Amino acid sequence: MPNPVEVQSMFGRIARRYDLLNRVLSGGIDQRWRRRTVRTAARELGGLRDRDVLDVCCGTGDLALGFRAEGARVAAVDFTHNMLRHALPKSSGTQLVYARGDALRLPLADASVDVAAVAFGLRNLGDRRVGLAEMLRVLRPGGVALVLEFSLPPNRLVRAFYGFYFTRILPHLGALLSGDAPAYRYLPNTVLEWPSPEELRREFEAVGFEAARYELLSLGIAALHVGRRPAGGSGKGPGR
Repeated sequence: MPNPVEVQSMFGRIARRYDLLNRVLSGGIDQRWRRRTVRTAARELGGLRDRDVLDVCCGTGDLALGFRAEGARVAAVDFTHNMLRHALPKSSGTQLVYARGDALRLPLADASVDVAAVAFGLRNLGDRRVGLAEMLRVLRPGGVALVLEFSLPPNRLVRAFYGFYFTRILPHLGALLSGDAPAYRYLPNTVLEWPSPEELRREFEAVGFEAARYELLSLGIAALHVGRRPAGGSGKGPGR
C-alpha cells in the first residue's frame, strides 16, 4: 500500500505542473473520462442540479468543476495543500467548497451527499477499502459512488503497447516536464499493481455497495466503477 507521507510529499512537489502533465501524458483524454464520470452520475440520479456532491482526492479540482457546471453543490477534499492552492484560482466564482482532509477519515457527516466521486485517487490511499467504506458512509441512501481509475487493457496487443508507453516512455516524459522522476515512476508502478476491474467491483460489494458495476474506457486504459448505497442501508459495510 502507498505510504501516505510519501504520497502527500510527491503530489505537493508536482502540483504546479499537474494539469499540464495530465494533458500531455494522456493526450487530453483524461478530461473526456472526467466528463463521462459526471454524465454517468447525472444519469444515475436523473440529473445533478441541486444535488450534493463530494469530490474525494480532488487534486486541482477538474472533476469538481465538472460537477459544478451541471448545477451540483460541490465540496472537494484533498490532503495535499499545494493541490488545493492550485485548485482555488481555477474555481474562482464557482461557489465550490474546498477542504483539506484525509480520504480515510472524510470530514463529512454520515449520509450527507448524493454523490461521492474520486478520479485517479483511490490507488493513492493507504487502504482503498477504508476509502470506499468512507465514501459509502457519507452517501445518503440511494446515493452513488463513482471511481475513475487507470486499468490494464484486456486486449493483449493493446496491453503490450500500453505497458511499453506506461513503463518506458511516460516516466521519462513525466520526469522531463515535472523535474521529478520518482513521481512518474510511482504512477506506472501503482497501475501495474492495481486490482482488475472485476476485483475492484467485488471490493465495492464487500464494503456494502449494491449494483456495483464498471465500464472500460478507451480500450480498457481506464475503468469507471459505479456503486449505490442501499436505499435502506446504514452506510456501514461489513466489518465497520
